Amino acid sequence: MSSRPKPRRRSFIRFVPFVAVAIFVGGGLWFWSQRSAAGADDAWRTTPVERGDIRVAISATGTLSATSTVTVGSQISGQITEVLVDFNDKVVKDQIIARIDPSTYQAQIEQGDAQIAAARASLAQARATLQNAELDYRRKADLGTQKLVAQSDVDLAKATLDQARAQIASTEAQIRQQTAATQTTQVNLDRTVIRSPVDGVVLLRSIESGQTVAASMTAPELFQIAEDLAKMKIELSVDESDIGQVQAGQTVSFTADAFPDRQFRGVVDQVRLSATTTNNVVTYPVVVSVDNSDGTLLPGLTVNAEIEVSNRSNVLKVSSAATRYKPADAAGIPMAAPGGAPRGGGLADDLEAVAASMTLTDAQRSAFDEAITAVRARQQAGAQRAAGAAAPTAGGPGPGGFGPPGGAGRGSDPAVQAQMRQRMTERFQQDFAGFTDLLDDAQKAQWNRALAALVGATRTTLYRLVDGRREAVQVRIGATDGTSIEVSGNIAEGDAIVIGERAPR
Repeated sequence: MSSRPKPRRRSFIRFVPFVAVAIFVGGGLWFWSQRSAAGADDAWRTTPVERGDIRVAISATGTLSATSTVTVGSQISGQITEVLVDFNDKVVKDQIIARIDPSTYQAQIEQGDAQIAAARASLAQARATLQNAELDYRRKADLGTQKLVAQSDVDLAKATLDQARAQIASTEAQIRQQTAATQTTQVNLDRTVIRSPVDGVVLLRSIESGQTVAASMTAPELFQIAEDLAKMKIELSVDESDIGQVQAGQTVSFTADAFPDRQFRGVVDQVRLSATTTNNVVTYPVVVSVDNSDGTLLPGLTVNAEIEVSNRSNVLKVSSAATRYKPADAAGIPMAAPGGAPRGGGLADDLEAVAASMTLTDAQRSAFDEAITAVRARQQAGAQRAAGAAAPTAGGPGPGGFGPPGGAGRGSDPAVQAQMRQRMTERFQQDFAGFTDLLDDAQKAQWNRALAALVGATRTTLYRLVDGRREAVQVRIGATDGTSIEVSGNIAEGDAIVIGERAPR
């Protein structure tokens, strides 16, 4: 009886090889399936869609200077007798800052005064002569009527009277002329005292006491005075390819070699139209106003500046390499199904953001909500229809009916896109007609600008990797800092976007 279990043990041992083979085959099949799936994913280089900030800035160099610099010169020639200010001295308006030897002009004034006195004496003499001539003429005129004197004597007396009157007029003119000459000399005498025309700081002094200045065709430069160093300016040279993005009011950050550990800020004050061409490179001057209340910055410093032309916060972004990926088999890659409203914020979401930035009344907000609800309903219906249909054909509407598709082979004809943008604009104007009728002029202008910018936004095709397969996704692209680019549309944070193919191993 003790030998009965032995056959059972031998029977179990016979099945062990079969179980081992089954386990081995099953494990191999599982490993092969996992390796195939991993191989499909490893065939593509991808980058994730992320949420973050994009700051777009333009780099430029320029020079700091005072907001207003006044050059003080001399309108007269002479020897400098006194210099009363020096470099960096603060001056106030009408303060005496230098003197020119006045002796020449003082002598000319004394000479002019003497000539005026002599002319006045001549005038008194001429008046006495006139009085005598008048009396003589009246006597002879009376005698002439009585035929007691010859007519020639009467005529002579009349001529003598006229000469006396002319002499008085001539003498009075000489007095006026000499008086004017003396006044001119007095003005030049006053100009021997050089005064500051403004409140400010002396930047440059180019004269010394005892030096002779000669004012002939141009006034010699004696001083340069900065009117107010608490407010300064930078003149930046911006390349023609970037000038279209620069506008007054944009923020500017800059550094100066003299203060390497500090960063300063300013604001674009003016974009000037006077272009400069140097070695076939066209640049435009951009004036930046800078607050220098602490007096740190100095005139003449060279600065390296960045003009912030766009700062997008909390947006979806992807590596710029994703927009450069153009697969050779693009025509065979299916278009992604919309699957509802755009996951990354479509035009409806963008219009919501525009409305949120506007100060709307209750009636305006109610009209907008009604219009945007209708737009979203139409978008949802279009998404459902697109989900059960084939991929859009070239030149057809993109997912959700929001804009012309972009990318090679997908309706990239500019004329087609322009027509579709026009149709989109007209459709949105109809959808929001009740809302825009309630806006004032300023709000309407803001809304129209935003709508035009959104409809006219650049579109492209990205390729998303889902379960080892690529699918084309239509997106709108926005600001870029050269490394990342803003995207919106049927895309979500965390999506894997193809940027290239891996080399086979």
